[in-house]
Amino acid sequence: MKLRIAVIYGGRSGEHEISVRSAESIMQAMDESKYAILQYFISKEGKWRPVPILPEPDAHKDIDVAFPVLHGTFGEDGTVQGLLELADLPYVGAAVMASAIAMDKEMMKRVCRERGLPIVEYLTLERGELTTLRNFNRFAFPVFVKPANLGSSVGISKARNQDELNHALELAAQYDRKIIVERGIEGREFECSVLGNANPEASLPCEILPSREFYDYEDKYILDQAKFELPAKLMPKKTAELRRLAVECYRAVECEGMARVDFLLERSTGQLYINEINTIPGFTSISMYPKMWEHSGLAYPKLIDRLIELALERHAAKKATRFTR
Repeated sequence: MKLRIAVIYGGRSGEHEISVRSAESIMQAMDESKYAILQYFISKEGKWRPVPILPEPDAHKDIDVAFPVLHGTFGEDGTVQGLLELADLPYVGAAVMASAIAMDKEMMKRVCRERGLPIVEYLTLERGELTTLRNFNRFAFPVFVKPANLGSSVGISKARNQDELNHALELAAQYDRKIIVERGIEGREFECSVLGNANPEASLPCEILPSREFYDYEDKYILDQAKFELPAKLMPKKTAELRRLAVECYRAVECEGMARVDFLLERSTGQLYINEINTIPGFTSISMYPKMWEHSGLAYPKLIDRLIELALERHAAKKATRFTR
C-alpha cells in the first residue's frame, strides 16, 4: 500500500517562490509506486488550499507523513512543526525547538558558542536601536548585516562604510525586528549536508563560487552564474574538520531529519567558521543539499525515501513518551 505524503509548500515568507520550486522538484522525484502525494499549498497571505491541516490528533487519517517544504518564516521556524505535533502526524525534518533555534541566527550562534564551536564575531540589535550604530567601531569594515530570522540571503547586505551600514540596517529591519551585524570574513564559502536522527552523517562538502561579492538571493536563484566545486577542493584534514563541525552543529541545535550547514573559511587565518544551519534547505533542481548527497552516493529519490523513513522512525520513538498521568 502506498504511503500518503502531504507535501506542504508556499507560505507567508520572502522565500515563497523557492518553496514552490523545491516542492515541485520533490514531488517529481517521488517514486509513484511507493507514494501517493497530497498537496497542501499555502498562499503568500497564509491561506491553505484546498484545506488546512487541523491541530487535532486523528483529524487527518488520510495522511501518513507530512513533508513541509516551507523555507523561512512561518514554516522553517517551528510554527508549522508545532501544528504537526498537535496533529500527531509524522513529519520530515527538524522538530519545534531545533527549527526555532536554527532559524534565529542569534540563538544558533549562542548554542554553538556554548558548545565551543567556531562562529564569527557578531552584534545583535533590535529594530528600535538602529541609531545607536551611527558611529560604528565594533569591527573593522566590511561587515555583513542580516535579518536574524530569514533565509536564502533575503535582506542581507555587505557594508563597506558607515553610509552603507545605515542602508543595510534599514533593509534588514524591513524583514525582522532583530538584526545581526557580523565581522566580514574574506575567504571561501562552503556547504555541507547532514542527514539523520540520533546518528547523523555529513555528506562531502561543496564550495560556492559566487558570481557577485557574496552568495546573495539573486546569485542563488536568478542569475544562474554562481559556480560550485563538488567535492570541495580542500585538504583531507580540512574536509574532515568541516564534516565534523557540520555534525556537531547539527547535534548542538538538536536537529533531526536533515539540515545544510554553511561555513566560511577565512583566507588569512585558515579558520573555519560555522555561518548558519538551514533545517529545510533548498530542494530545487539546482540546490546543493540533494546534489551533495547524490555525489556522496545517495540519489535524489533515495534521499526522499530516507527522509520519510527518518520521520516515521522519530514518530514511533515519540510514542514511547507519556503525555498524561
